[in-house]
Amino acid sequence: MADMEKDIRFVRGVGEKRAASLAKLGITDLRSLISYFPRRYEDRRGCTPIAAAGAGDSVCIHAMLARDAQLSRVRRGMELLKVRAVDDSGAADITFFNQSYLKPRLTAGSVFRIWGRMEVSGSRRSMVNPVMEPDGSPELLTGRIVPVYPLTSGVNQGLIMRAVIQGLAECGDDFPDYLPRGVAEREKLAQPRFAYNNIHFPESPEALALARDRLIFEELFVFACALKRLGAMKGRLDGPVIGCESAEPFFASLPFPPTGAQRRAAADAIADMRSGKAMNRLVQGDVGSGKTLVAAACIWAVCSSGAQCAMMAPTEILARQHFETLTRQLAPLGIEAVLLTGSMTARQKREALKKLADGSAHVAVGTHALISGGVDFKNLALVVTDEQHRFGVRQRAALSEKGGSPHVLVMSATPIPRTLALMLYGDLDVSVIDELPPGRQKVDTFAVGQAYRERLNRFIEKLVGEGRQVFVVCPRIEDGELPDNSIRSAEEHAKYLSGALRGVRVACVHGRMKPKEKDALMAAFVSGEIDVLVSTTVVEVGVDVPNAALMIVENAERFGLSQLHQLRGRVGRGVHKSYCVLVSDAQNPEARERLAALCRTNDGFELAEEDLRMRGPGDFFGSRQHGLPDMHIADLCTDMDLLKRAQDEAGRVLDDDPTLSKPENSALNARLASLFDMSRSAMN
Repeated sequence: MADMEKDIRFVRGVGEKRAASLAKLGITDLRSLISYFPRRYEDRRGCTPIAAAGAGDSVCIHAMLARDAQLSRVRRGMELLKVRAVDDSGAADITFFNQSYLKPRLTAGSVFRIWGRMEVSGSRRSMVNPVMEPDGSPELLTGRIVPVYPLTSGVNQGLIMRAVIQGLAECGDDFPDYLPRGVAEREKLAQPRFAYNNIHFPESPEALALARDRLIFEELFVFACALKRLGAMKGRLDGPVIGCESAEPFFASLPFPPTGAQRRAAADAIADMRSGKAMNRLVQGDVGSGKTLVAAACIWAVCSSGAQCAMMAPTEILARQHFETLTRQLAPLGIEAVLLTGSMTARQKREALKKLADGSAHVAVGTHALISGGVDFKNLALVVTDEQHRFGVRQRAALSEKGGSPHVLVMSATPIPRTLALMLYGDLDVSVIDELPPGRQKVDTFAVGQAYRERLNRFIEKLVGEGRQVFVVCPRIEDGELPDNSIRSAEEHAKYLSGALRGVRVACVHGRMKPKEKDALMAAFVSGEIDVLVSTTVVEVGVDVPNAALMIVENAERFGLSQLHQLRGRVGRGVHKSYCVLVSDAQNPEARERLAALCRTNDGFELAEEDLRMRGPGDFFGSRQHGLPDMHIADLCTDMDLLKRAQDEAGRVLDDDPTLSKPENSALNARLASLFDMSRSAMN
């Protein structure tokens, strides 16, 4: 196999500068280069007569230039290059903006293949900034099915295409091949060389289909093998045996009854921890479903058996909230919790560390400070991580390793579609909390345009006058993005609201703040010192403000459906009637459908299914959540049939060769080893 780890800088024609640009797209070596697949294709094989091209059609024309290109300077920083192209049917005026370097090539009598969008005004036809290739030159951007790649600032289609062409050439006949020969033969899949060449530069639609089938199947096969290997390893690990038989004594001590779903999830976890095998359980539930109470029940069961627990949260304010909740629920039962965060004084940390080390403290609650050196437990038996996708796999692993092989409970408020969970979690343990506690407020949701701005401002003033608080979330503006005037940054919108709202205290949390500054502002909001908090999606996870009764999401079309649902879950957590307002003028049908779905239902699982249907798996199964690789080409929504076949083949291969030690499985084994640290820590 070619050296897939070869640095992109040393691929012919790339170099340092282009490599730095490509790195923004995650292209850093030969493997990531040839695996950077197009997001769509344009069929530029046929040529259309100029007169036959309709308004707005993207077409390829074969035409001669009627005269030399004319260059004019409209103003400083703006140059226009104009030329007329003609064929037997008519003429089209071609205009280029700020591309004066093309002028020497565009001479009268030259013949070009020209691809672009045809504009029609009366009898006049025109194109702006089309792609032009001289007749007789190699067909790179015209005369073929052309790949269209995702881009970023400083990277254009031509740069990626030329780099990919060179990368494919350097592979020769030696492309990555992780499928055992028998699998490829049974599934009648194309050879790797054919697949990689035709996924980038298809010879025909049929060749593209064959290439996609091969690469999608291979990706899903590796994915399925990884899940099965992890599941098998999990099954072999011994874990501490918990003596507690039931969480009912803990539930009986509460001033309210738990839901049936909470009881079932706690019972599942306790059964795991009594089995002698290390638990690795995901508890997923909608926002407000009471996952933290399940964690508290498990912590009580472990601590009442004489062992210790650790609970890790992504932010200091969320860690402090968990600490206060656990102290309130567990202290009356004789269980002591300590808080461990980065902002504590040295003396406070020393006291907490001493209690953990000698066992006088039963529970440690904290941020990533829990995984730092010097944090030692006497008998750690359970690790709970909240909102696991906010932690890297290695961070969670470092915490687990402090106890040998402790039980692991992961909580997630991102509902995963049931159809997907059934396919992917066959080797993991999952508890679903699918009912809300009594009294949980239904949040009324409305989608409005910018024309409602004045009415919305008055509504904010009304709620604040009644003593309520308001979240306002603005989309994150990416580096290099040039937003239109309708998109404000969080800082800009906070300034606007400060001037537009009467008698309202407005504050802003933004990305350039230090963590301590963010936590201080969030704490001030929680304590009621701030009426309106403007931010990016920093408020998406966890923060509990029972007094917040209104969530406003600006430019809501720029958020995913599950993300919008998470944001909506920040309100309706107290006794007050709560609302969510989605502000958007987007006319895109998909965006309108997404917002309408959110207004229609508060059921996170129903929305997750809808999100999966509309846009594929996206955030559900990125590497940030579970350590598994991102999908480069497979779509876990539309490729379900291939996933089932890949799972079947993975099972067949691993049943025959569980350790993948046979020569025909060596490439697959090496690939899995490079993707994962195949130890107990990877299973978090």
